[in-house]
Amino acid sequence: MHAWTQDAACRKESGLFGRTRPGLTAAGNAAANAEFPRRTALSPRDEDRAMRSGTGTELAGRKELAFGRYLTLVPSSVMLGVFFLIPFALILAVSVAHKTEGGDFIFGFTTAHYERFFSGLYIGRAVFSTVTALSVSVLTLLIAFPFTYMLTRFTRRNRTLWLIYILAQLSLSEVLIAFGWQVLFSSTAGLSNILVLLGIADKPFPMAPGLGAVITALVYLALPFAVLLLYPALSRIDKSYMEASQTMGASPVRTFFNVVVPIARPALISTGVTMFVLTLGAIITPQVLGRPAHWTLSVLIQDQAIFSANMPFAAALAVVLLILAGGVIALVSRLNRGNG
Repeated sequence: MHAWTQDAACRKESGLFGRTRPGLTAAGNAAANAEFPRRTALSPRDEDRAMRSGTGTELAGRKELAFGRYLTLVPSSVMLGVFFLIPFALILAVSVAHKTEGGDFIFGFTTAHYERFFSGLYIGRAVFSTVTALSVSVLTLLIAFPFTYMLTRFTRRNRTLWLIYILAQLSLSEVLIAFGWQVLFSSTAGLSNILVLLGIADKPFPMAPGLGAVITALVYLALPFAVLLLYPALSRIDKSYMEASQTMGASPVRTFFNVVVPIARPALISTGVTMFVLTLGAIITPQVLGRPAHWTLSVLIQDQAIFSANMPFAAALAVVLLILAGGVIALVSRLNRGNG
């Protein structure tokens, strides 16, 4: 009787009583709905009492499970506090400190460094950094998403080989990538020599420094990360969705845009945000492949901290950069919730 009363109460809460069963006549549905309550005909008070007495052990188990889950968050929370919150608090304190004559600083409170940021030069660098990072993120997704989708359709052996190749690219540092592209963009041993052989150009010419060289190298730098972030989500998509779409007459291209892209939308957004943050913090690539006009805010932070020995202003720029990245992430999250 106890098991029946507990099941009856659960079914009553989920609205299973009085539900029409497919494949039965009206009389059959009425009999099926009447049979179960006759075996569990209890008053609401008795049913509530049965539920409380029967779920006490389950509630205790759920509390222990929830406590265990919260306990697993302790190491990551400690790491976040030690390696992010504390350094950020120190940077925030330095950003309002007073700069001394010898290149040092003393703690205090001044807004002079933030006022200096709102001059035309640094605001322009912040806007340029944001637009560049967004452009690199979009271009990276346009290349990585179709490639990763095709990668999931390869055989297991071919997928493994491609993933090993992609992981090997991650072993290259930003310095090696930047100087490697500098050689490719040079006039002596660069890509322009191929254009001369094809008859497209008359003579070799340098393709760097320039904004195109910076964006190309940053896309190359971000591409392996994007593929590895998209691969788990795309590999878990049920292939029966694509088969059903093509069975109904949709072409492979239409299936890709109408089925695969909507399913992988959360992975696309999270990958795009990650690529934006990764590109926003690039330092070596804009310096090596770009002119001073192509330097990002991260390069100016390094310049102020190391070469100008102005730690308070560098800290102020770092705070602005962090707020800028957080603002873009919050905006994308808000738009994602609104469209969801």
